[in-house]
This record gives sequence, structure tokens and C-alpha cells, in this order.
Amino acid sequence: MAQNRQEDDAAVAPEALRAEGIVKRFGALTALSGVDLHLQQGEVLGLIGDNGAGKSTLIKTITGFHRPDEGQMYVDGKPVTLRSVAQARALGIETVFQDLALISELSVYHNMFLNSELTLKPFPLLNNRKMKERAKQYIDDMGVNIPSIDTQVGRLSGGQRQAIAVARSVYSDARILLLDEPLAAMGAKEGAMILDLVQKLKNEGRVSIILIAHNYSHVFEVCDRVNLLQHGRISYDKPTSESSVEELTELVVAEYRKARTTS
Repeated sequence: MAQNRQEDDAAVAPEALRAEGIVKRFGALTALSGVDLHLQQGEVLGLIGDNGAGKSTLIKTITGFHRPDEGQMYVDGKPVTLRSVAQARALGIETVFQDLALISELSVYHNMFLNSELTLKPFPLLNNRKMKERAKQYIDDMGVNIPSIDTQVGRLSGGQRQAIAVARSVYSDARILLLDEPLAAMGAKEGAMILDLVQKLKNEGRVSIILIAHNYSHVFEVCDRVNLLQHGRISYDKPTSESSVEELTELVVAEYRKARTTS
């Protein structure tokens, strides 16, 4: 009986994020032409699409950088109008872009608290001891292997830097995390580290994730569902358990064939 109640509660739980009919224009160019996208609580959604399909515009709209010309966004089932990145962050929406926004010359722990430094009140002095303690706890909790929290970020590998950026977002109270090509230009070992980190977050259910990727096999390793964005719309939405790399590849190849015959 208790199990049935839990299942019913899960069924009616509000979605972490929903976008309905999102349109974004830049002059005569329509980058998004009616995007419908939803993200369940604790879900990892894979978002794929060719260059120019609108992925970056969609991500920047979800994070408040762009304001949509049409459509409605919902967070936790409530309609929202995102006017800035700061407002999106206040709602728990964080993005880790490819540039990571880390400062190479600073230590790991200083980067973890960048723009949210702990101070020794009432004095305007950095509380380095407390930041070190918390940063070590955060890194250890996420299972990220680095030489030391005192290490300069510029001395870390690409995978380690990506992991630091993800950890910073998660521990800044992110509830919706957008990862923009986190495995781009990474080797197999570093890519596996990031996939393991995403899987850990998924297992803990602490955050809902949209993972943008070019490599379809990465999507099927950690994602619950996959969306294909084409011509500014979501043209494909399936659980990964009901899809395959071959099916997605054929869809994209068919699009290329169509483009060649009409050019």
C-alpha cells in the first residue's frame, strides 16, 4: 500500500522544467520555431542536434540569457518569465558551458567559491580555511580525484576542470543543471570520468540534468531520454530504452540526404 502511494506521488510530481512553444528570433532569422521540451525531476535528458539546429539558443533561453519572443517556461510546474541569468540561478537553474568560467591561476577551492566567497564577518577578509574545508567536502562527496584543493586549476586535466565546474554548480544549490558539450575534445579516460559523475548525480537524484552531446553513445550511457533538435524544433523524443544509436543516426543521415536533394 505504501509503495503504491509512493508511485502515485511520483506520477503527479511536478516536472523540473517545461518549455512550451518557445520561439526566438534574431531579426529575420528564426532560431527556435516552437520548441516543446520537458524535464522530469531527477531525470537526465540528452539533447542532440546538428550545428545550427538551435541548441545554444535554447540553452541560453532556458538560462535567462535570451528572452523568448513567444512561448512559456515552467519551473516546478509554475509559469516563469526569465528576465536574466541571475533570476534563472535564483530558481536553481545552472549551466556549465564549454569555457567552464574557471580562472586558471586560482586554486580549486577559490574557483569553487568564485563570486560567492566566504568572509570573516564583520571584516571583509576571505575565510580561506572554511572555503578549503567545504571545497574538500564537496569534491570528496562527488568522488572527484584531484591532487589537492590548493592546486591551481590551470594544472588540472580537462576532465578534472570539467568536474570542478559541475561540482561548483551542484553545490551552489542547482536543481536544474545544463551541461553544454561536457565531453567535447576529451579522451576516453577523461570522458568516462564525467559520465561517471553524471551517473552519480543521477543515482542520487539531487539534480535534474540536460546533457548536450554530439556523441550518441554518451547519451545512451547515462541519459533516461533523448531529444533531437532540428530546424528549431524538437523532432524526436523517446526514452533511451526505446531508441538506439542506429535509429538516431538514420534520422540525421536522412536529413542530410534531404538537404542535398533540395539544394
